[in-house]
Amino acid sequence: MLMMAVWVAGIFLLPGLANAQGTKLWSVGRYDEMEKGSAEGIAIRSDGRLEPGPASSLVYTTGRSYVWSMASDAAGNGYLGLGGAASGSAVVMKVAPDGKNSQMFAGKELAAQAVRLTADGSLVVATSPDGKVYRVPASGGGTAAPVVVFDPATTEEKPKYLWDLAVGKGGEVYVAAGAPAVVYRVPAGGGKAEVLFKTADQHIRCLLLASDGTLWAGSDGSGVIYKFAPWIAGAKPFAVYAAGRREITSLAMDAAGNVYAAGVGTKGRTALPPLPVSGSVGVSITFVQPGSSTAAGANTLVPDGSEIYRITVDGSPQKLLTLKDDVVYALAVRNGSLLAATGNRGRVYKIETGRVDAGGTGRFTDVAHLEASQGMAFAPVKDGLLVATSNSGKVFRLGDTVATTATYTSEVFDAQGFAQWGRAEVRAGAAAGFDLFVRSGNVESPLMGWSEWGKVGSDGGFAAPAGRFVQWKAELRSGGTVDSVALNYLQKNVAPVVDEVVVPPGARVTAPPVASATTTVPVAFPPVAGAPPVVSFSPDANAAPLMAQKDKTGVTVRWMSHDDNGDDLMFAVWYRGVGEANWRLLKEKITEKVYSFDSALLPDGSYAVKVVASDAPVHTDAEALTGERVSEVFVVDTTPPVPGTLTATMIAGTPPATRPMIHATLEARDAASPIAHAEYSVDAGPWQYLEPVGKVSDSLTERYDFTVTVPLATSPLADAKEHVLAVRVYDRYENVVAVKAVVR
Repeated sequence: MLMMAVWVAGIFLLPGLANAQGTKLWSVGRYDEMEKGSAEGIAIRSDGRLEPGPASSLVYTTGRSYVWSMASDAAGNGYLGLGGAASGSAVVMKVAPDGKNSQMFAGKELAAQAVRLTADGSLVVATSPDGKVYRVPASGGGTAAPVVVFDPATTEEKPKYLWDLAVGKGGEVYVAAGAPAVVYRVPAGGGKAEVLFKTADQHIRCLLLASDGTLWAGSDGSGVIYKFAPWIAGAKPFAVYAAGRREITSLAMDAAGNVYAAGVGTKGRTALPPLPVSGSVGVSITFVQPGSSTAAGANTLVPDGSEIYRITVDGSPQKLLTLKDDVVYALAVRNGSLLAATGNRGRVYKIETGRVDAGGTGRFTDVAHLEASQGMAFAPVKDGLLVATSNSGKVFRLGDTVATTATYTSEVFDAQGFAQWGRAEVRAGAAAGFDLFVRSGNVESPLMGWSEWGKVGSDGGFAAPAGRFVQWKAELRSGGTVDSVALNYLQKNVAPVVDEVVVPPGARVTAPPVASATTTVPVAFPPVAGAPPVVSFSPDANAAPLMAQKDKTGVTVRWMSHDDNGDDLMFAVWYRGVGEANWRLLKEKITEKVYSFDSALLPDGSYAVKVVASDAPVHTDAEALTGERVSEVFVVDTTPPVPGTLTATMIAGTPPATRPMIHATLEARDAASPIAHAEYSVDAGPWQYLEPVGKVSDSLTERYDFTVTVPLATSPLADAKEHVLAVRVYDRYENVVAVKAVVR
């Protein structure tokens, strides 16, 4: 295939538009990126390539939530098994190729769980739960009442659920039952049902009758695929494969005899064997409805998605594909290709069976996005396949031919700001195989005032007005493919923002080492096709607490900032005293978001700091923008209080005290911050808290007037007539001054 790169020239730079940090590229090329867009007649390969998909059309809307099963006849009519949440919802509708419909069957049960066509044109219908198997004449229930051909209540096992049916060449009917898991055979002309085999699982979920008469069955509980020879008397089922998933939801076979199976759900732990008991013991067994059926009925997800397996003619198993987010409800082989109908995104996949990588990471193509949550069943018709859906209940036709109109529309891209759109880069097949269009806008919804689609021509020109949002559309012709599309864009430069500034005096942060330029480049693998994207969140490191050293001579400024363009920033720190008009520079060209300086650079007083952020590192001087923020007022106080004269005199003790006392007065002032507290000591004794006059210490000037008892002499040689009184006064920033007086 001819591969070519199409480079599309964009619009010229708008005058007066300041540009952000370099041209950026929005690229869409991987499957997980392509699947976010909308596809009409487009198939998306697991490697991300877009190509025309099968022609599809809506045939019939049931008006109900669930279509559980479907069959078809040679004339292209579909027979739909419907269900609901109320009694009497079990209905079978006949839908002609032109969408005309008529009711064939109505039962009192909740769902027509399985519908199969017999050789004489009549239908067999299995209802569930607590249902029966009915035979419906080809003309429908209008002329002849449905006949019950199998009633589980008459059997020894009395299963609660009937999940699937298969019709043999002789008209015999095979019934897959659950709770407990049993497979029955009902004679063609009616009569007593025969138990073909039972299993220890909870349900037999699906059946497949091969052309040679071999019956295949898939179970729920252990996820086992069985093979059985109905024509051999006393035959036993052979467990061909135990899947890695709990429930086998569908089986299909190709012309070569290879069997394909879909498994969903996670297996639980293996229970311990029961303890031996004697006597009369009551046993209670709880049966759980299959997870896939519950998910379709409640429109919820089955954990861990699905797996698709192949069992070759010689019996060897192989995992073909793992789908992380999809539940496979039905498989079909059409024109040599394996198709899977899935939920809960309503996708139909075509799986490559010729090449499978290790671990079941085979290739696939997303061929249809159905307008419903679950694709539930396939039925072949002359020119394609009918696909039945639930939530809501509809029938679509997937044709064998390629769609005449194949259009893919990307998701809306948000440039995170006003942007100018440049070139489109396309990796595709022949340029004549597709047309590319681009449109842009300033609101998220394209329906609200966006530009018209502008075609990207062969000359490289297109017109997309500058704006925040953009979207592209590819229209493919027969044989056309698109592997990837990328749009260059240039954001309008916006000023950086300083979000917060804090200034704690008395703290110092050691300057971090300058990081050397890295010479390493990360090499990562792209996500596996079909796997959910991995989303990780990196918290802003600058928002975490920063440990600083306590230092009376230090002042630390810390700030938070951001730039909507993602530009690299540098910062400058300015200061201004309260009452001053001019800002003065402390430090510029700072790359970190913290700066410590010596408080001796500033005289004592009240100040504010201004942090200015600039995107100048990635812009010319003419285009660089700045943003700033001013801190709260903080105080620089490195000078201790100034004490007045400490006066102290000896006085007699007041009865009942017998020891003499010292009466002292002191006044202390501080120029920058209030006096915080004071303390005294007599004769080098312990320091005692000292209250100011008025008790509350909250002013720049505080007076102290206090009386203390003279302590006993601590030495026989001490002069009991002389004592030393010391007073220490602290301001709010722990600056301290001490004075003393000798008292005789």
